[in-house]
Amino acid sequence: MKIKIKPGRDIEDASAIRKEFPNLRLQVDANSAYSLDDVKILSRFDKLNLLLIEQPLFEDDIWDHLKLQEQFETPICLDEVSFRRGHARYAIEMKACRVINIKAGRLGGLSQAVLVHDLCQEVQCPFGGGMLETGIGRASNLALATLPNFVLPGDISASDRYYARDITNERFVLNSDSTIDVPRGAGLE
Repeated sequence: MKIKIKPGRDIEDASAIRKEFPNLRLQVDANSAYSLDDVKILSRFDKLNLLLIEQPLFEDDIWDHLKLQEQFETPICLDEVSFRRGHARYAIEMKACRVINIKAGRLGGLSQAVLVHDLCQEVQCPFGGGMLETGIGRASNLALATLPNFVLPGDISASDRYYARDITNERFVLNSDSTIDVPRGAGLE
């Protein structure tokens, strides 16, 4: 489960979920809502046994993410930062994060997403994500998420959540356990 956080809606919300569901695989997404001045608040997340905290600081500030990750036990996941393969490489080499959210649409397509996945394979854990894709984008996101190094739950949502009418006949819907089936055949209708 992933929840969005921001100052004033962070530790208390995540703590309440953790208290109610002590074994839940929980992650939080800050969408760049914090700065290094908030390190005392952010460090409180270390007690909640989170899978990760996604994008706590400004989107292109790899250096401050490095400073935060050095003080922080919870893995930091960079999302908005990794919009280019080079940025992902810098973040990996600097140890500015332990997880990178790979979104094919943000990286410029599947080939670039696979290159970032391969960069992550030995030193980081990639995390699959999506944006507001149609069925075509969802199919490619799901295919990407089947690569061997994607071991964390991704945040690929169902395309029917955003589109009442899609350009493909395939419908990507959430199963009762919040998973999405990966297409078995070649291509889309």
